[in-house]
Amino acid sequence: MQYSVIQRILGLLLMLFSFTQLFPMIVGWIYDDLDLLPFLKSFFMLLIGGAMIWFPVRSASSELRLRDGFLVVILFWGVLGVSGALPLILSSRLELSITDAVFESISALTTTGATVITKLEGLPYSILFYRQQLQWLGGMGIIVLAVAILPILGVGGSQLFRAETPGPIKDSKLTPRIKETAKLLWFIYFGFTVACAVSYKIAGMNWFDAVGHSFSTVAIGGFSTHDESIGYFKNHAIEGVAIVFMLLSSANFSLHFLVWRKKDLRLYLKDSELRFFLYCVLVVSLICCLYLYLSHQFSTLSQTVYVSLFQAVSMITTTGFSTSDYTYWPVFVPALLIFSSFMGGCAGSTAGGMKVVRVLLLLKQGMREILKLIHPSARISVKLNRKPVPDNVMQAVWGFFSVYIGVFVLFMLLIMASGINQVTAFSAVAATLNNLGPGLDGVAQNYASINDFAKWVLCLSMLLGRLEIFTLLVVMTPVFWRQ
Repeated sequence: MQYSVIQRILGLLLMLFSFTQLFPMIVGWIYDDLDLLPFLKSFFMLLIGGAMIWFPVRSASSELRLRDGFLVVILFWGVLGVSGALPLILSSRLELSITDAVFESISALTTTGATVITKLEGLPYSILFYRQQLQWLGGMGIIVLAVAILPILGVGGSQLFRAETPGPIKDSKLTPRIKETAKLLWFIYFGFTVACAVSYKIAGMNWFDAVGHSFSTVAIGGFSTHDESIGYFKNHAIEGVAIVFMLLSSANFSLHFLVWRKKDLRLYLKDSELRFFLYCVLVVSLICCLYLYLSHQFSTLSQTVYVSLFQAVSMITTTGFSTSDYTYWPVFVPALLIFSSFMGGCAGSTAGGMKVVRVLLLLKQGMREILKLIHPSARISVKLNRKPVPDNVMQAVWGFFSVYIGVFVLFMLLIMASGINQVTAFSAVAATLNNLGPGLDGVAQNYASINDFAKWVLCLSMLLGRLEIFTLLVVMTPVFWRQ
């Protein structure tokens, strides 16, 4: 393990992150916000802290190995989660405990959207913008951004990229050079953000809300500048914009690049994962609409359709926006929506969950086992996009699924052991491990009421979900630390 190189990279990344504290200050200055001192203090603390970590090993230079990349990613997300909480702790307007501030910061950076803050309309513009900005940075992963920038400083990025990106696309490159791949991903990500912000403005938001919500929409985060989320605006055009960009951001960004490069929209329909994802969105939306209509939750059919479609898309994509308090709906619908978040979005997207491709492969594997019972001698392969899936990939998918279930059960038991009821514990773990945000019962609106132990467990759950479990668990094994 090359600890000096790891220390150097961590210092550089922390100094890089310190400059993100300046943007909320600019926003606060524009809106005559006087609560700027916490961000100024945080900027200098992070810049000086990063410099102190970097300076003693500034001359360390060596090619990163894969294990080093895993450790850098884990350390940085942990340090970043704590560092991002600094202005929230220092702000006199919030009065958050350290636990609550770290929870809010990790929730934002992992694009979970679980919050402990209420009465958002009364907060300074700088704080509101900062929460949205953290989600935007976490959406594609600040490590991927660093991969594009750090080579300029003499730090290679291939191992960081492999440790950071979701499992099914770890070894796929859009370009021969990993730096160019990261830049392309961020180009698409930034383009979606600009288009989303402009669309929100045209639909009826002011510029502050439009930019803030574009950050959390494209990042599939779900934070809002209002307590009522998207429902605050009571505007179907705004809801329509949100639906479009939630779906776009839940598709594989590599697929977006291929469509853009080849100028062929038919590539979207040829992708097995995206087709299956859209089918699932349609089915869940229809079920919700039918159930709500038959139970007379809303006065008109059109309102039922609007609300059902928006909430289904929001939950499946693990965004967590809302236009209506779904916890008051017949219990079947909220439960269905929570379970739908387990699937999440496509691999290579900003969405959470297990990822659509894994669910699709598990279903195909199940069908193959059924067919083999009927035809024991037949050689049946699992195919994705008309190509056979190697057995080692299927083993990895099954391994991920089993570990995912094990982690979910363990965390749910830990939360229940702290004195929280079963429904709250189940939905809280589901919402954090899937990076969804809102849950049921005690965590339907926010997470302020749960105890500190549960919040720390859920912070770990959010990090596990963001790094797709194995990236974090691998550093906990004795084999990882052996020379």
